Amino acid sequence: MTGLIESVGLCVQTFASALEFLALKPVEAEGCVVLDVKMPGMNGLDLQREMNDSGISLPVIFLTGHGDIPMTVHALKAGAVHFLTKPVREEELMNAIRQALENDRKARSDRAEIRKLRDCFDSLSPRERQVMLLVASGRLNKEIAYELGVSERTVKLHRGQVMRKMRAESLADLVKRAEKLAPLRLGVWNGDKVSQASSSWRSE
Repeated sequence: MTGLIESVGLCVQTFASALEFLALKPVEAEGCVVLDVKMPGMNGLDLQREMNDSGISLPVIFLTGHGDIPMTVHALKAGAVHFLTKPVREEELMNAIRQALENDRKARSDRAEIRKLRDCFDSLSPRERQVMLLVASGRLNKEIAYELGVSERTVKLHRGQVMRKMRAESLADLVKRAEKLAPLRLGVWNGDKVSQASSSWRSE
């Protein structure tokens, strides 16, 4: 298999066991991992679980002669890209690897974008974060002003700072950026809950 993968110009690194692979601490590694279910020491499913627990986000492909339906379902639910059974056609294996590598490139790009957005969000003051959350929930300036107990002019100033610091070109762009940050739970995104959370910020 190593020769097949290298024949299309891809680099391959092999490991004698799961523990040898984990010892490399490949948290920031690029590529994908091809696993068998039965391996020396830790098996493939346990390694997949350990990767998930350790933040190793490399896409996983299982290639095994020992698979069954429950095992396949378990691996796919845990995030495996493919679960292939031996013998496998070369084209099928290479297509799976190409897909896994593309998944890794996209995920890496998405994580980089989220890190940049997180840095932008962290640069906001507590008040600016409140304004951003309320703007993203669809509130008008006058509604935000009433919600926070400040003037509409003050809201406009904070809103301008939010747009600049978040590098948003439009309201729609700001909403998209807020939606991308939502899974990180950096703030309360439901309008009613924002209202409750803002009660301690009534004075400017």
